[in-house]
Amino acid sequence: MTILDKPASEGAAADERRVPRDRALRGESGAANVFSHGFLLLWGLLTVLPLLWMFISSFKSDVEILADPWGLPGALRFENWARAWTEAHIGRYFLNSAIVVAGSLTLTMLLGAAAAYVFARYEFRGRQIAYYLFVGGMMFPVFLALVPLFFVVRNAGLFGTWTGLILVYAAYSLPFTVFFLTAFFRTLPTTVAEAALIDGCGHFRLFFRVMLPMARPGMISIAIFNFLSQWNQFILPQVLMQGDDSKWVLAQGLTALAVSQGYQGDYSGLFAGLTIATLPVLVVYVIFQRQVQSGLTAGQLK
Repeated sequence: MTILDKPASEGAAADERRVPRDRALRGESGAANVFSHGFLLLWGLLTVLPLLWMFISSFKSDVEILADPWGLPGALRFENWARAWTEAHIGRYFLNSAIVVAGSLTLTMLLGAAAAYVFARYEFRGRQIAYYLFVGGMMFPVFLALVPLFFVVRNAGLFGTWTGLILVYAAYSLPFTVFFLTAFFRTLPTTVAEAALIDGCGHFRLFFRVMLPMARPGMISIAIFNFLSQWNQFILPQVLMQGDDSKWVLAQGLTALAVSQGYQGDYSGLFAGLTIATLPVLVVYVIFQRQVQSGLTAGQLK
């Protein structure tokens, strides 16, 4: 008897054995989905609730914060924000951070994109060695280089300056930027670049006019990661921007505010300052959330 001549009773028995197995697999996947969704919900609550509590507390008075920390404010006291912006100099620190991050992010993206494009598209002697030297920078945490970095910046005459901080920010952001963008440039089609070269486009124009626009999703994604990292940086400005507080960045200003307002009991001003510092990060993430997702998946889709 061949397989085609198998009796109907044997086929029915096989189907009956397959049904419990399929039900068991569906049950296991359903339990896994419930667990994963529950874990993600718990993680979301642990992330959102402290930020929401901080935002609500920034509109309360000090009495309301101490007497009813979990309640809603009796009125929206925007004077807390104004006091943190002017008297605690959060506005000045905010502007300093914006200047430093704008300069370091521009330098990081320009140098990182150029280096990544060369590593991904050109063959030359020592290319792999140079690439691994760049990428190897991700293995060293910033704490290991603080002491030599302090002396290098001081000997270069850049200690306590925004220029020194911008250069250090860019240097520490380059390894991951080169690593990410090199993989992204390799996914771009070579036919477009070859056609541009045949039409007389030079390598310089090819990079800025053709390849960079095509790499826009990846550029946006890595720019957002670098922005978040540099905006929230604390240890580097704490070491390299000592002395004149008029040049402090936001992380240093918030530390000083937490100490001073803690002694003065001005908790409403402290919460207002923390909220002001957090808002740019939240705004950037909300606006560019889809670009980040598309940039991270673009290399897999092409």
